[in-house]
Amino acid sequence: MKASLLLAGTWWLLTSQAALSGQAQGAEGADSETVTIRYLSSRGQITAPEIAQAKGWLDDHGVTLTSEGFSQGGPESLFAMASGSIDIAGAATSATINAITNGADIVGVMASNGVDETVNSRFYVLEDSEIREPSDLVGKTVAVNTLGAHLDYVVREYLRQHDIPYNAVRLVAVPGPQLGQTLRSGQVDIAAVGAWQSVFAGQLEEGGGVRSLFDDHELLGDITLSPYSMQREFVERHPQAVRTLVTQSGRAANWAKNHPDQARELIAELLAQRHENAQLADYWAGFGVRDQARLNDHDVQYWLGVLEREGTLRADQLTVADVITNAYNTNAYNTNAYNGDAEGTDAGDEAGEGVKP
Repeated sequence: MKASLLLAGTWWLLTSQAALSGQAQGAEGADSETVTIRYLSSRGQITAPEIAQAKGWLDDHGVTLTSEGFSQGGPESLFAMASGSIDIAGAATSATINAITNGADIVGVMASNGVDETVNSRFYVLEDSEIREPSDLVGKTVAVNTLGAHLDYVVREYLRQHDIPYNAVRLVAVPGPQLGQTLRSGQVDIAAVGAWQSVFAGQLEEGGGVRSLFDDHELLGDITLSPYSMQREFVERHPQAVRTLVTQSGRAANWAKNHPDQARELIAELLAQRHENAQLADYWAGFGVRDQARLNDHDVQYWLGVLEREGTLRADQLTVADVITNAYNTNAYNTNAYNGDAEGTDAGDEAGEGVKP
């Protein structure tokens, strides 16, 4: 809960400063020139927006995506967006809801990463570990990428479903590239690898000597883990640029799913350009999002229920529409949408009528 409390204590100040300083980039009013959208990269990971940019699908519509450095997790990206340093942040739905509850005027505009049967977050232990049952977690240490985000809440939910107090385990933050070493050296008992970190999961499994204790698909089913959120002020100032980014990123997510080998080749190239280990791309499993990176009610309603149960959110304090929207995803419900391999709608030029989640 420390991360949530910190967020509550600083968010109002940061968003106020950002509003006063006018950090959002691009033209005033309707988009009539190139709009720059700033973000933070993640080590070992290439996103759907980055693929869309690499394919030229953003430049074609006057949108430039630029990285302002690296983030270890969603809360850090949310803070950066609140301070005006970036314009879009991918963060766990629970963290996004907490930010909105604490005064952030942001909205989720598309899915960043999700969970399905093949792409999910896994909690690894060493093969010879004594941990085999839920009760074995008591007194153990769990490594997650960041506190107060998705993996943190999955641990809470797993313990709750097995009638184990949350404080029965200790969570520590460990960067994705260090998870394998941290587990194998015995510094932690369990290493949680997020669905968005499939490259590290593949690397860990290839090294052998580990097994998955459980995964978040068992708990949550098919669900978006984290939406990409933006300040409403930025969205209102640049509606066409946001529509381009969202729609073309959804197109990129579909292309990657339909062409996994080509996607891995492109991811390897992009990692190499960042002077990272290009071989990590061999383990990329997918984004785990719905068609066109579409969001739906379950993505948010599930976590509203969790936070209400924990007492951090009042009943009916927020609705799904307060957190996410598909209004800027032109192809959200277009079954004939162009995915890079078939004829259809190459969206991004036409405004289109917005749709609710």
